[in-house]
Amino acid sequence: MNREIDEQLDLLNHLLSDVQKGQRDKDAAEVTEQAALRQVDAQPRVTQDSVHCDVSSTIETRPDSGRERRKGAPEVIFGETKTTEQILAMAQGLLAGTGRAIISRMPAQSLEMVKEVFAQYEMRYQEASRMMVIYAPGYTRRSTGGRVGLISAGTSDIPVAEEAAMIAEEMGCKVTRIFDVGVAGLHRLIEPLRSLLEEDIDVILVVAGMDGALPSVIAGLSPVPVIGVPTSVGYGMGGKGVAALLSMLQTCAPGLAVVNIDNGVGAGITAGMIANRVAHTRGSRS
Repeated sequence: MNREIDEQLDLLNHLLSDVQKGQRDKDAAEVTEQAALRQVDAQPRVTQDSVHCDVSSTIETRPDSGRERRKGAPEVIFGETKTTEQILAMAQGLLAGTGRAIISRMPAQSLEMVKEVFAQYEMRYQEASRMMVIYAPGYTRRSTGGRVGLISAGTSDIPVAEEAAMIAEEMGCKVTRIFDVGVAGLHRLIEPLRSLLEEDIDVILVVAGMDGALPSVIAGLSPVPVIGVPTSVGYGMGGKGVAALLSMLQTCAPGLAVVNIDNGVGAGITAGMIANRVAHTRGSRS
């Protein structure tokens, strides 16, 4: 257990003890609040004038810059439901704290403004998934030795697949991609899967819509954990990912875990955590 996790558990224990006693440590709370305010004041602000938004001049955000150190998974800004100003404020907070900001489901109306504000930063943008990563000058993406396989049933599943892939890569993993090998033409899967397993992969992400059958097939053939990712691709009754999700949940193939519909971020983080733990163990034995 690392020191930061140990500190978090101690803090949680302290808070729970306070609740049981019906007390609050006001002095500690004031010190924490003052420290947080000093940290926020030291960070650059995004204002109404700078982004031309009809909202308050200061957006209050609390980016969790210590999350990756604490639990091995970075904070991700879910852009789809946020205003441009909120995205910019959160990105600046994460850049100040970690040197990197990851944004998922970037809204089309925010994309150009984000690019303009962070024009001096290195950016990585994946159009299909609408994932963006912004790097502060001098930031170096780590390499952990984790190995993630990524398989999509069809090309329509690629946006969710790429969302998962980018997260796993930002967690330091090598991601090997295989696209368009669904059960409608199962012969397409055999050789790519064989090659993937020969790479001594640690975990496999399988992204599928429609009937969602491919993860069960791969889980039945593979000696590593498989994460099924249902997508909202399909027709009529059971469409929008419902049939795919239920099919994966009802699998009889052992070793298949399932995330929610279109949850590429959650799948990528889970795969990255598994692969990084395996890589750590592999490294300690060599």
